[in-house]
Amino acid sequence: MFQNALRRLCNETLRFQTTAKYVHFLRGVRPLSVSARHLTDVKDALPFDTSLLEFLVCPLSKKQLRYEEKTNELINEELGIAYPIIDGIPNMIPTDARLIKNDPETPVEPA
Repeated sequence: MFQNALRRLCNETLRFQTTAKYVHFLRGVRPLSVSARHLTDVKDALPFDTSLLEFLVCPLSKKQLRYEEKTNELINEELGIAYPIIDGIPNMIPTDARLIKNDPETPVEPA
């Protein structure tokens, strides 16, 4: 019993000594300074691939969507909902969609 305890104590002491060497080495390493603004600035947002319109439908009405390039959104004309496109990826979560006002006088362009 004492031999096992002594063996374990020796092993832990050796393990501590080797990690202490690495800690001393890591003290000289500094964190890389990166500007947070550099990470958040997106100069060229990824464009939306319009070939996806062939497969994408509104999760609520299961109808085809129309891509609005000016606002970068997918529009459901029937429900008056606009789904945002973020970095080329459509956000099809209904709670994140924006309600748009349907003008009866404005003609709807066919898809």
